[in-house]
Amino acid sequence: MALDLNPSYPALILKASGHAIHHGALAVARTLGRLGAPVYAVVADGYTPLAASRYLRKAFVWKSWPKERGSFLDAMSAIGEFVGHPLILIPMDDLSAIYAAENAAELARWFVLPQVQPDLPRRLADKIRLHGLCSEIGIPVARSVVPHSIDDVFAFADGSNFPVVVKAAEQWALLDDRFSTRVVSSPSELIVFYKRLGNVENPRSILQEYIEGEDWISHGYYNSEKGIRVTFTGRKLLGYPAAAGSTALGLSVPNEILCRQTESLLEAVDYSGIVDIDWRRDKRDGEYKILDCNPRVGQNFRMFENSAGIDVVRAQYLDLTGQHIDHGPMIAGRIFSVESFRFLALLRGSYRRTSTQDVVAYSRGGCRELAWWNRDDPLPIFAMGARMLVFLLRRGCRHAGCRLLSVWHELSGRVVVI
Repeated sequence: MALDLNPSYPALILKASGHAIHHGALAVARTLGRLGAPVYAVVADGYTPLAASRYLRKAFVWKSWPKERGSFLDAMSAIGEFVGHPLILIPMDDLSAIYAAENAAELARWFVLPQVQPDLPRRLADKIRLHGLCSEIGIPVARSVVPHSIDDVFAFADGSNFPVVVKAAEQWALLDDRFSTRVVSSPSELIVFYKRLGNVENPRSILQEYIEGEDWISHGYYNSEKGIRVTFTGRKLLGYPAAAGSTALGLSVPNEILCRQTESLLEAVDYSGIVDIDWRRDKRDGEYKILDCNPRVGQNFRMFENSAGIDVVRAQYLDLTGQHIDHGPMIAGRIFSVESFRFLALLRGSYRRTSTQDVVAYSRGGCRELAWWNRDDPLPIFAMGARMLVFLLRRGCRHAGCRLLSVWHELSGRVVVI
């Protein structure tokens, strides 16, 4: 069924992180661009895969994220003045969603945004505050502790089964300058990790029990004022990194229990906008426990469509431009595959053999969507492959250099290995 959409408004893809390889931003350009909407984007440089897409009208290069409020508003106003028409704003990560909400009044001259409480995206994105909020509402959560000292870390280690999970309270404040989430396998590893982090007194991390069970996802678009609810659910069959990473292989699966939990949470806080929530079905009690709530588009949103061809990005575009959203049933059995993540998972030996069996079991008659390759928009996958190759070569050279330096130190007697 062809979606009837009036593409009179342009859209701007906004991303605070400097990661150039981002299939979610590319998917936004494609899902709106195919319907004729003019799509613009903020990018880290002009050679990103997104900038190579035929569906991107123009890329605005920001070498760094303007952290000061004034400089952020100036940069956004410059884009608005260049385009000369109000744009539908589509944040792609937590920080850009937070900046958009907290500055919505000033951005309203050039940008159209969901009407959300200015502080709500920050509250949902902060894992410490999210878990407190869910506990108040009655949404199941994993047992969690916010350490304020190294003694709190020792106490958590003594009372927990391992592995456990360490998370940065905020997605953009990485734990070790690499990841926002880390799975720790032993008490000694946990203590060493926190001692290396330092400044435990600043509660910017959360310790959490590791829940064994199936990984589930809910995505949606909501307008609390109009009572609009578009909710999708599915399974993460393979993640990268393996234990706590993004979706490498996913499948759309209807789940009424998870739909109700998702909508209960968002109704309780009067949320409006796109949301991406990670859950895990605890095999001990069968409950779906929330892991993360991202108040913006998820990279894997193209896993989901309804029978009218509507995904969460199209739903927001339709609503914010005053058009009708067809609430058709969700299409079950859509397979979403991220080629780059699956390749890296294979290199690391973390590819689960059960994922293929799960796909066969759940996706009979379904369709497959690849994150990068598309016949009508082929250039982004080559740009992604080139950047990934450069990244892997640099990392390989860096590791080889460190190893050679270590060997030289040992041979020269400057380092004694005991």
